[in-house]
Amino acid sequence: MIKLLYVDDEQINLQLFKINFGNKYNVIITDRPSEGLEILQNDPDIKVVISDMKMPEMNGIEFITKAKQIHPEKLFFILTGFEINEQIQNAVQSKLILKYFKKPFNMNDISETIDSVL
Repeated sequence: MIKLLYVDDEQINLQLFKINFGNKYNVIITDRPSEGLEILQNDPDIKVVISDMKMPEMNGIEFITKAKQIHPEKLFFILTGFEINEQIQNAVQSKLILKYFKKPFNMNDISETIDSVL
């Protein structure tokens, strides 16, 4: 089973994600980007990382930028409930992230995207 890390500062989003994807992926969740970096450091089996964009500690792009410097082989995605801004567009163009997803998330879109890149 593919191991996936989901980072979001809202507990309800973490639980919904885990409930919806837990049968298909081994989902690890955290509400703090700094803890997400620790989890990635300690678990080399994680293949996919999905991060919320808007979080208080650091935003999703800042988190993924740090994570990708240490783990360039992992597949990174942003999940956002807001309009797609220039920072997210630049992250896609520069290949920092492979794609962004909108909230409320579409399970099929996320699953199909992950399956196609793996």
